[in-house]
Amino acid sequence: MKINLRINLPGADGRLTPYAVAGVPVMAPAPRGWNRVAYSAAHVVAAPLVDNNPWLDEDVDWERTIAYRHHLWDLGLGVAEAMDTAQRGMGLGWGGAQELIRRSLEAARGREGALIACGVGTDHLQPHAGLTLDDVIRAYEEQVAFVEGQGGRIILMASRALVLVARSPDDYLRVYDRILSQVKQPVILHWLGEMFDPALKGYWGSDDHMTAMDVCVDLINSHPEKVDGIKISLLSAEKEIAMRRRLVQGVRMYTGDDFNYAELIAGDQAGYSDALLGIFDAIAPVASAALTRLGAGDVEGFHTILAPTVPLSRHIFKAPTRFYKTGVVFLAYLNGLQDHFMMLGGQQSARSLVHLAELFRLADACGCLRDPDLAATRMTRVLALGGAA
Repeated sequence: MKINLRINLPGADGRLTPYAVAGVPVMAPAPRGWNRVAYSAAHVVAAPLVDNNPWLDEDVDWERTIAYRHHLWDLGLGVAEAMDTAQRGMGLGWGGAQELIRRSLEAARGREGALIACGVGTDHLQPHAGLTLDDVIRAYEEQVAFVEGQGGRIILMASRALVLVARSPDDYLRVYDRILSQVKQPVILHWLGEMFDPALKGYWGSDDHMTAMDVCVDLINSHPEKVDGIKISLLSAEKEIAMRRRLVQGVRMYTGDDFNYAELIAGDQAGYSDALLGIFDAIAPVASAALTRLGAGDVEGFHTILAPTVPLSRHIFKAPTRFYKTGVVFLAYLNGLQDHFMMLGGQQSARSLVHLAELFRLADACGCLRDPDLAATRMTRVLALGGAA
């Protein structure tokens, strides 16, 4: 139903301009018949009413955080837990990640068919003089042991510490060979690009992504029984497709491309990508509806629903890309899925009011505001707090 709602929003020129809210949310049917595996990398909800140091402390609202996982499962999406969307290593330390993983796995066990995989890294390893590859291996092993001890599946994340100590591609292969030889179940590898985390520049031993890809593909194709798939987050459809076509049969490509996911999930005559996306946190109902269409063979319907979300995603993930989490949480707030716009590490301040206003327009345009009245009210509150109302 069309609504008659107007809101004053700031533009790039710094002026407030009336905006007519379209207010036509996409409604997700019961998920069924999907022919893609789809994970959403889920965010955490900060506890706002705690007397702490917001830039330093990691007080989580566990009730709302786990409720958000149930929201994703209800829509048919899997949960990629304790990833960078959850501010892992950027507000959420390993101690908090352990509690998050434990609670989420417990919640998943209470639901039939709830898909979940958990991030494993080396973020508890503090850089120091004399840091070695063996230190990196032990750090990975510690986190692997925790997740497997909780009965979880592993997403093997990129390591900042490994970038610091590796001197060649062989050093990366040594570390990953060791970890893959020990895991109990096939893992999902995650190659996170430097646009998401500048500390990961040069991963796999080269600043050139295609050269680095050679190393990563050789690793995967040497351990096909240990690798369920790989998520690459390089924001390049061409690189993802090139790598996808080189993977040994049975190893999945999970798109992490928040700029080109619609075309990559749809695929081509040579194959397709599954999904492990941060943007699916923000657009979960729309993604669910689109995947149901795709599973029914309605490729045109899939694109009709999902393609309009791409401008929103490109805006949320614009440079500096590592601040995308602010947009993800802001949309959860607009949609009433949490009662505040506070984040770990004070990251709610990482994007401008003008950026958030454009996010509102784009979310409205693609049907991602599930209650336009509520979203407009909350947008107005944020603008008022920032002195722009």
